[in-house]
Amino acid sequence: MAEAYIVDAVRTAGGRRNGRLAGVHPADLGAAVLDALVDRTGIDPAAIDDVILGCVTQAGEQSFAFGRNVVFASKLPDSVPAVTIDRQCGSSQQAIHFAAQAVMSGTQDVVIAAGAESMSRVPMFSNLSLHQKEGIGIGPVSESIAARFGIAEFSQFKGAEMIARKHGFDRVALDRFALESHRRAAAATEAGAFDAEIVPVLVDGEPHVRDEGIRYDATLESIGAVKLLAEGGVISAANASQICDGASGVLVVSERALKEHGLTPIARIVDMTVTAGDPVIMLEEPLFATDKALKKSGLSIDAIDLYEVNEAFAPVPLAWAGHVGADPARLNVNGGAIALGHPLGASGTKLMTTLIHALRARGKRYGLQTMCEGGGIANVTIVEAL
Repeated sequence: MAEAYIVDAVRTAGGRRNGRLAGVHPADLGAAVLDALVDRTGIDPAAIDDVILGCVTQAGEQSFAFGRNVVFASKLPDSVPAVTIDRQCGSSQQAIHFAAQAVMSGTQDVVIAAGAESMSRVPMFSNLSLHQKEGIGIGPVSESIAARFGIAEFSQFKGAEMIARKHGFDRVALDRFALESHRRAAAATEAGAFDAEIVPVLVDGEPHVRDEGIRYDATLESIGAVKLLAEGGVISAANASQICDGASGVLVVSERALKEHGLTPIARIVDMTVTAGDPVIMLEEPLFATDKALKKSGLSIDAIDLYEVNEAFAPVPLAWAGHVGADPARLNVNGGAIALGHPLGASGTKLMTTLIHALRARGKRYGLQTMCEGGGIANVTIVEAL
C-alpha cells in the first residue's frame, strides 16, 4: 500500500478569548501556517495540490469558502485550491485523514491539512445563535431527531457531566487533572519544548509565540474556586478546555513527492480511524474508536509511546485512559487544551503538531491522537515518528 508522510507540522501559539490574537483576521491566522509550511520545507507553493482546512463556526469572517480565503491571504498562488470541512472539534484531524487518503490513493501528491479558528472574532455557536435571534428556522434538531433521541438539543456540557458520572469522577479528580495540564504546559513552555512547532504571528509589530492560556500560578484551590457550570455538577470552566484563537497545519506528501521535491519526512501515517456512537453522551466515542484503531493497526496500547487526547473536558481523557489501559505519564505530556486552549477547527492539526514534535524530541516511535466530536463521532490517528 502507498504511504503518506508528514514533512512538517506547525501551529500558532494560542490566544485567549479577546487576547493578543483577537485583532487578527482568521484568514490571516490560517495564512501564517500555510506560509510557514512553505518556508520551512522549501517546497514550491505551486506544487501544492490542495488545502483541506478545518473550521467549526463557519460564519462571519470564517464564512464564504473560508479555506480558499486563507489561501488568498497566504503566499500560495491562486492556482492552489482549498476546501473547508466541519467535523466539529475533529475537523482538522479529519483534514489529515482526507489529505493522507488523497496521497495514498495516488490522486494527489502534496496536500496541506490545516485548521483555523478565531473564537474571539467568530464566537462559538454564533452560526446558530444569530439565526435564533432573527427567528430564522427551528435550529439543527428537527422534530424527527428530537423524537428519535428523546432530547430537545444535543449538549456537550451535559455529555461531559454524563461521562463523569458514568466513569465515577468527582470534581476533585477533574480539578487535579486540570492542574496537571497547566503544570505540564508551563514546564514545556519554560523548557522550550514548543519552540520548534510554533510559528510567530505579528501583533502590533511583536511576534506572538507564547500560549496565553497557561496559568503558571494555578493551584488546586484556585481551580476548585471556579463556579460549576451546572448546580450539583462537576464540570467548571477550569476543568474544561479554554476558548482559544489559533491555527495549525501539516504538510502531507507521497513517497514520489519526497523524491521529486527533496523533502525529508518527520512522520508516517500508520492508521486512520473514524467511528460514531451515542450522540447524547456524545463525548465518549474516543474510547471505542481507539479500540478499533489499535485492532486495525495491530498495535497494543503499550506499544504507543505518547498519546494526545483532546482535553475538551477533563473526564474525556480520564475515561479514555481508564478504558484503554493507558499510562497517564504518556498522556498529553506537554499539557492539553485545559491549559493551552482548544481552537475548535484548528485543534486536530494542533494536537498532531505537538504529538510529532514531542515524539521526535524524546526519540520515541509511535503516537496516537484522538478527540471527541459533536454528534458522537471520534477520529483516531496513529503516526510513526521518523
